[in-house]
Amino acid sequence: MPLLHSPAAHGFDPHRLTRIDQLANRYLDAGHFAGLVTLVARHGHLVHLGCHGYADAASQRPMAPDTICRIFSMTKPITGAALMICLEEGRCHVTDPVSTYIPAFADLKVWQDGALVPLDRPVTIQDLYRHTAGLTYGGLFGDHPVDQMYSEANIGDPSRSNAEFLNDIAQMPLRYQPGSRWHYSMAMDVLGGLIEILTDQPFAQFLQERILGPLGMVDASFRLDPAKAPRLATLYKVTPTDGYTPLDTIGVDYGPEARFEGGGGGLLSTPLDYLRFAQCLLNGGVLDGQRILGRKSVEFMASNALTPAQMPVGFDNAEPFDGFGYGVCVKVMQDPAAGGWFGSVGDFGWGGYAETYHIIDPKEQLVAIMMAQCIPSMHYPIRKQFRAAVYQALT
Repeated sequence: MPLLHSPAAHGFDPHRLTRIDQLANRYLDAGHFAGLVTLVARHGHLVHLGCHGYADAASQRPMAPDTICRIFSMTKPITGAALMICLEEGRCHVTDPVSTYIPAFADLKVWQDGALVPLDRPVTIQDLYRHTAGLTYGGLFGDHPVDQMYSEANIGDPSRSNAEFLNDIAQMPLRYQPGSRWHYSMAMDVLGGLIEILTDQPFAQFLQERILGPLGMVDASFRLDPAKAPRLATLYKVTPTDGYTPLDTIGVDYGPEARFEGGGGGLLSTPLDYLRFAQCLLNGGVLDGQRILGRKSVEFMASNALTPAQMPVGFDNAEPFDGFGYGVCVKVMQDPAAGGWFGSVGDFGWGGYAETYHIIDPKEQLVAIMMAQCIPSMHYPIRKQFRAAVYQALT
């Protein structure tokens, strides 16, 4: 187990901090989740670690700090950091048309009332990282005709390579004109393929050499190492009425036959692994003497890149994230009171489809992480409640 430091020495009320455990236990007692891990670090020191319930309910294998989880969309901030490395090195610029590097994107059309119309302007790299490209996610987050086209074409098929994915998605129409509004999409998966082109190496290799390896994220990968399989959490499907039931996704998405390295949601990781990445960003791009990004690059990444006309940030089938803007693959707090989210102006992070979530708060110098393994996320308000439980404990 990792060393825990005194909460009081780092500005937390120890008694009030136990409300995080109380929150987790309420969800477990209600049968909503099989298990989850919560952790909080401040000033670079771990002050709270809660391992609640089971990584596998059938065998009663407990959740642990090194339980391997499907982090799904918490892959996105790592992809954002990879893009920032490319920007630092002059491999591209944010206003570059994506078609400069992926020629198939020059022929995109926009769905408009059943017709396909030309682009008002090209899709740019900035559009990809801030979700204003007009791309979508398929039936996962909406039932628009373009979403149906994605589903029918099986966009993001794990058996296809990143290059094949880029060709597939370029055949789909856009839901919106580029730059017109924020819309959650597979844009970060496109970024993963773009980074392969910019760096002339597989996306997984670039991440390993430039981010995961230097930061000591020893369990973060696109494929499950068979030797680590005993530490993998079971994935559950959860409904408000029926609780959770186990799912099997390993062979399809994370086994040796899978080829897709999705920048939008393909990584496995652990709570402790992800803490190292989050702490690195909080430190301004450096951890334990290993610098992956410059300080100003992290500030750029965590700055709102949306105009008022492009907001709000949110999903078709869930409440909007009022009070948040969006930076480079992360949402950025603009006004905590606007949406009822505890936090600080400038805190940033994202969540994942299996109810993984993290907060990086430069003002309070804290990182908070929650990892469950139940899909879909946001059936319950646990993300708001987790934020409240963390922030109310500050003294």
